[in-house]
Order: sequence, then C-alpha cells, then structure tokens
Amino acid sequence: MKRTESPIVVEGFMFILPLCLVTAVVAWMKYVGLTIIGLAVTGFVINFFRNPERKIPDDSSAVLSPADGRVLQIEEIDMNDILTGTCKKVSIFMNVFNVHVNRIPCSGTVKHIVYEKGKFFNASLDKASELNERNSVLLATDDGKEILTIQIAGVIARRIVCWVKKGTNITRGERFGLIRFGSRLEVFMPVDTEILVKAGDKVRAGETKIGCLK
Repeated sequence: MKRTESPIVVEGFMFILPLCLVTAVVAWMKYVGLTIIGLAVTGFVINFFRNPERKIPDDSSAVLSPADGRVLQIEEIDMNDILTGTCKKVSIFMNVFNVHVNRIPCSGTVKHIVYEKGKFFNASLDKASELNERNSVLLATDDGKEILTIQIAGVIARRIVCWVKKGTNITRGERFGLIRFGSRLEVFMPVDTEILVKAGDKVRAGETKIGCLK
C-alpha cells in the first residue's frame, strides 16, 4: 500500500496519537467529563483524516472534482499567471466534516507547482481566492490541454499538503494532497470545457464529473 492510500492519512497521526494518549490518561484518572470530551475530539480528528477509496469514472474526457464539498460558483475568468488566457473556473468549499484528501481532476503530467503564503480568511468568501495561502498544481494532458488546481487554506486550515512533484505523471482520481481543517479548491479548465455541475451541488473527490473536455 502506498503511503497516500492509508485509510487514515499519515499526516493525521501527529494529532490523533497525542489525543489518544491524553484521553487514556484522563480515563485512567476517572475524569468522566474530560474522557467524554477527549473521545469526541479524537473521533472528530480521526474522521477528518479519513481517506476512503473511490470509484473513478472510466471517462478520459472527464474532469473530476478534486475535493469533497459544495460548489460555490462557476465563472469564466481571464488568467495571466501560471495559466494564461480565458478559463472556466469551478470553486469548491470543503467544511470540516468533508473528506479532505484531494484528488487529481484529470490524467496528465505535473507541469508546475507554485506555493504562495497568504492570509487565512474564511474559505467560502470570494476574497479567499485571491488573498489566502495557496498551492497551485498545473497539469498538462497528453493532448496539450492545461488544467490548473489550486488548494486554498481557510480560516482554520493552516497547512497545505501536496504529495506530487513537478514532472510526475499522474492519473485522474489519484490522491495528490490535503488541506487541514476546512478549505477551498479551485479548478481552471479550457474555456470550451462543458461544465456538468452548478452552484450549490455537492461533489465527491475522484467520482463527480465537474466538466467534460472538448
């Protein structure tokens, strides 16, 4: 089993193990109230770092959701940075109860990875898209299309994790990172992409088709 395929994300154990230890100690000391709180917090953190398997659609033209959560907005936007030209953007908000493991939206080669420090505004706000800490992963498909996925930290999230490197060949639905404790993902696709979701839709990483490449 690959490190990224563990049922509980490896990065989560630095939180889970101390919580288990503290809960065991207060239980041994017979502090019932604190034991209940400890069990609840430990259960929440284990649930947050869960890493379930997903059934990846067999559709080479599909752009898959990189995250579990809710579609915030869909728009056309002019890019002049890591990606240039007019693109279609889908923004997805993850709350603290969603699976936070992120998956690659389509197969291709990692062309660029750019990490930028920033603020920690609520990830559901539009200004988070521009001002918050972020990690951008640009993919180039075999037929030359470019898909940009941006991991954006939220008000509680303080750590973006990315498991892939520049030059890596990666398959749609493959795990590529996570963001701790509530955050936002944005996907930028070619302007002629057919968008298959709408604002308010709930999506699942690696399973929900959010677009279809032309």
